[in-house]
Amino acid sequence: MYTAPDMAPWRGRLDSAEGEAGRRWHEIVQPLRPEHNHGVALTGFACDAGVRRNQGRPGASKGPAAIRAMLSNLPVQECASIIEAGTVAPVAHGDDDGLEQAQDELADHLAGLLNQGLLPITLGGGHEIAFASFEGLARSLQKTTTGAAPRIGIVNLDAHFDLRQDDRPSSGTPFRQIAEACAERAWPFHYCCLGVSDYANTQALFQRAKKLGVVWLRDEEMGLDNKAMALDRLNGFVQSVDHVYLTICLDVLPAAVAPGVSAPAARGVALDVIEALTDAVAKSGKLRLADIAELNPDFDIDNRTARVAARLVARIANKTAPA
Repeated sequence: MYTAPDMAPWRGRLDSAEGEAGRRWHEIVQPLRPEHNHGVALTGFACDAGVRRNQGRPGASKGPAAIRAMLSNLPVQECASIIEAGTVAPVAHGDDDGLEQAQDELADHLAGLLNQGLLPITLGGGHEIAFASFEGLARSLQKTTTGAAPRIGIVNLDAHFDLRQDDRPSSGTPFRQIAEACAERAWPFHYCCLGVSDYANTQALFQRAKKLGVVWLRDEEMGLDNKAMALDRLNGFVQSVDHVYLTICLDVLPAAVAPGVSAPAARGVALDVIEALTDAVAKSGKLRLADIAELNPDFDIDNRTARVAARLVARIANKTAPA
């Protein structure tokens, strides 16, 4: 179910004596209107149905509110056009938890934002968000693109491939679902997963990734000393596609940095590296939409994970802002 923009949570400190240079996000954010044709559009996906299906720790449905709370007080920098675009959440009916309907509704909502000229950043929510995000971009491109099949590159910063084969879609299946959706459309499947843990993925998942032609780097290959190599791998992938969908699963970060997730990382990839990769995608000129997945406030410490999520959202917004 879609809920219209609620501006009540957008509140924070006022530094009126500082003038325009003292503005914060809560002072510039505007509710979505039909005439908005540029800027960043923030949408919530208040869902943990996919995490529950995946036998994870529920609580990610509270993620969008926690991220918005941390975004509110951030200082305005390069990006000065922030749009509040509402929230989608599943509605259960009997034994149906409403996940598929919510994904379909979010996909249509994101397609509309894209067609309006906005850059959607969706705040999760479990990583089941990814299937909806991709579908939103696909539906937009189907409406606006003619000729050859669009080359969409998916960049996933994640400890998990999320390519699992299962009877029901979940937070562990979205990229396998996307591969199947691409095959149905006769589109190529371009997937780059950076931060993969050997200890969080079965051999079946590595085999499926190889079969699907996935580009990946392990967390062990992404230390600070290897940041340049990781950027080279990412840039090579981005150069090979026309459109990029960026998804950041917060469990790619070390548990000390991001404790508030369903599956905290025993090792993870340093925030310095994740930020550099995020910046590179944002500045590529090919980013069409992004999302932040797996924030679970129930297990967060001092809003640590929510603050990291907000920082990443702000970096994307600022790096894609027009000069």
